[in-house]
Amino acid sequence: MDKKTEKKSGLSESFIMGVIAIVFLLVGYQTALFIHNAAVTKIVADRDCPDTVFICPQTAETVRSNSPHSPRVENVRANAPRKSVENFSFNPNTVSVDDLCRLGFSQKQAQSIENYRAKGGTFYRKSDFAESFVVSDSIFKRLEPYINIPMIDLNVADSAALDALPGIGGWFASKILEHRTALGGYSYKEQLMDIYRFDQEKYDGLCDLVTVRPENAKPYPLWTLPAEELKKHPYIGDIETARAIVLFRENNPKSQCTIKGLADAGVLSSESSSKLEKCFIIFPDD
Repeated sequence: MDKKTEKKSGLSESFIMGVIAIVFLLVGYQTALFIHNAAVTKIVADRDCPDTVFICPQTAETVRSNSPHSPRVENVRANAPRKSVENFSFNPNTVSVDDLCRLGFSQKQAQSIENYRAKGGTFYRKSDFAESFVVSDSIFKRLEPYINIPMIDLNVADSAALDALPGIGGWFASKILEHRTALGGYSYKEQLMDIYRFDQEKYDGLCDLVTVRPENAKPYPLWTLPAEELKKHPYIGDIETARAIVLFRENNPKSQCTIKGLADAGVLSSESSSKLEKCFIIFPDD
């Protein structure tokens, strides 16, 4: 194009190329912005709907948690605001930082709770969670109906779970396990007070934290075990009583083979019979 033609058209070739370049830049910017917003939306959506769910078979407790992601993704998740506060059942000892944020805590508050747990802190009761400095009275009042701290089943708990109970520690944890073995399994939680030095005060300090679920209790085969095994039971205790039980069941009909029958025959003391009556026992017809 010569100079005369440029003057007639009023537009130079360089001006037209510049306009085209700007249009491409704007289209590219809008496309990049769209892709960025879509990516952020997806990242936030995945944050608010955790991609991993863990279920504890012993307590049927569900724990939701996001898989680890890159620092850039984690940064987006931490800074993106949440559209709404949710209410759902949770265990403050296992709930993830993401779910704490969904429950209405800030990222900083949720991380403080996580740091407390990482240092060995445990929420035994709902009131313990209320006393956390990041849990305001208003938030606790809203969340209290949704706090679910599973009780510890004495028949399935391991040493670590028992050790963590208030006032227990390693020595009593081992004694609880030893007593469980001797009993063949706990039938009621008051049996803890059979343990040496496990008094009423210690029991009162944790009785609301432990349980004995019938489905996890193992009935004691009183009417089939030999005397050598029977004598190991804490409520029988010696070979003479064990042999007397065997002799009684061999010389009486099944209908009379009851704890009351043993007590009436003088085989068991009143104290032993009253404790055995509370136990899960496999009776002759079972």
